[in-house]
Amino acid sequence: MDINGIAAIVTGGASGLGGATAERLAALGAKVAIFDLNEAAGQEHAAKIGGAFFKVNVTDEDSVNAGIAAAEAAHGVARVLVNCAGVGSAMKTVGKENVPHALGEFRKVIEINLIGTFNVIAKFAARAMTLDAVGEERGVIINTASVAAYDGQVGQAAYSASKGGIVGLTLPVARDLAQSRIRVMTIAPGLFLTPLLMGLPEPARISLGQQVPHPSRLGDPKEYAQLAEAIVANPMLNGEVIRLDGAIRMAPR
Repeated sequence: MDINGIAAIVTGGASGLGGATAERLAALGAKVAIFDLNEAAGQEHAAKIGGAFFKVNVTDEDSVNAGIAAAEAAHGVARVLVNCAGVGSAMKTVGKENVPHALGEFRKVIEINLIGTFNVIAKFAARAMTLDAVGEERGVIINTASVAAYDGQVGQAAYSASKGGIVGLTLPVARDLAQSRIRVMTIAPGLFLTPLLMGLPEPARISLGQQVPHPSRLGDPKEYAQLAEAIVANPMLNGEVIRLDGAIRMAPR
């Protein structure tokens, strides 16, 4: 699919992987709508890239419907969706003094990362189905999992479960939408220099990067965006998860 001139939605697009993807799509000529809860950062980034910001809670159906309607009014029906909205969590199944994992925290991570992703997918796809096909396709969906879906570390039960769910839905959703000519792909990043890791001291960031076989550094969000671009451009990429991780396999801790 030719990115130039199309409408695109990037959830979590105010910063990090989503921010870099929104910027790259805009630079390639897309009309980008950023969905995020961080209004200040979202407005600033949208102004920087010439896009539009909409405050959207991906877990809320009404919020997503309103965001899609507003983005559509601004740019037309979107043909590309990149789901980057998500949260992290670090909590053992049973912690100190035999305290069990807080169920509310587990539920929150699943709700945002997994259910939020599916919520936006379904509503985006329903609108994309109304479009005429351009060549072989109507739209492209790119989701964000994590290497934690495969190599979950100590304390990552909730996070790994949420990302494993995204891996698991990739193929069946691609099959669901195949007749409508909408492709579905997932990227599973490794260690990337996102806002979470940017808060660490530089020696800690260097140490983490050295765990990556090659290149021995943290990934740049621009490299995620570069892969997202390639997925949009290549019509045979469908129903698959791509690890973007420098060949790392995470240790237990």
